[in-house]
Amino acid sequence: MYEAREARVTASGRVLLEGVSLALRPGAVTVLVGPNGAGKSTLLKALSGEQRLAGGRVRLDGADIHAMAPAALARRRAVLPQAAEVAFAFSVAEVIAVGLMGRAPGGAQAASRIDRLLRRVDLSGFAERRYDSLSGGERQRVQLARVLAQLECGEAAKPAYLFLDEPTASLDLAHQLTVLRLARAHADAGGGVLAVLHDLNLAAMVADRMVVLAHGGIVAEGPAAEVLTDDVLHRAFGVKVRVGVAPPGPFVLPQNVLPA
Repeated sequence: MYEAREARVTASGRVLLEGVSLALRPGAVTVLVGPNGAGKSTLLKALSGEQRLAGGRVRLDGADIHAMAPAALARRRAVLPQAAEVAFAFSVAEVIAVGLMGRAPGGAQAASRIDRLLRRVDLSGFAERRYDSLSGGERQRVQLARVLAQLECGEAAKPAYLFLDEPTASLDLAHQLTVLRLARAHADAGGGVLAVLHDLNLAAMVADRMVVLAHGGIVAEGPAAEVLTDDVLHRAFGVKVRVGVAPPGPFVLPQNVLPA
């Protein structure tokens, strides 16, 4: 299990997270939702090891992640950030190969593996394209292929964790669903998923467990049908909504199954 206990994060004298405890379980998709500045990305970064804690701890199967060797941690968790910059004119294949961490065979076998990953993110035939020539959405899917490659290099006997920070922000609807299907597939195969999402309907569609954050703390957590209530959303977002009520007005439609 991957967990944060009483996590506290500060920056420039401000408290970004205070007393947050969260457990990620293999076989489940956990989705963080909440308003801007709630602490969602900060919590994801704290769990991934990118953000140091001012208090509390983050552990993976009982081990402090900051005491783990970077390569060992990379074999157990992969992170798709909101945006990833590539400084040089790398090809798509070269970007994805970074995720293989030098553990894949070369030549035709490596090319075949990269082509398979590109098919999974709906980018067949893009291997030789220059990364900097791609649209924002295409770049995001290349980075998703990279983190999927990294997960494939993990230890088969131990569950791997996929962290997604606003992975659908630059994508059209079809590719938003592609990302969510891949997240769901990873969990169904025994891995764990933590995703930050803004669209509550997409979040409800994929989440086994939803965590609502506001002002650096957890407002509510549990199955979508229990968390997405008028009261919780009003407390978290400061707007009045009627869950499950058709327009006019904003509404949230909880769902539990991704469309075919």
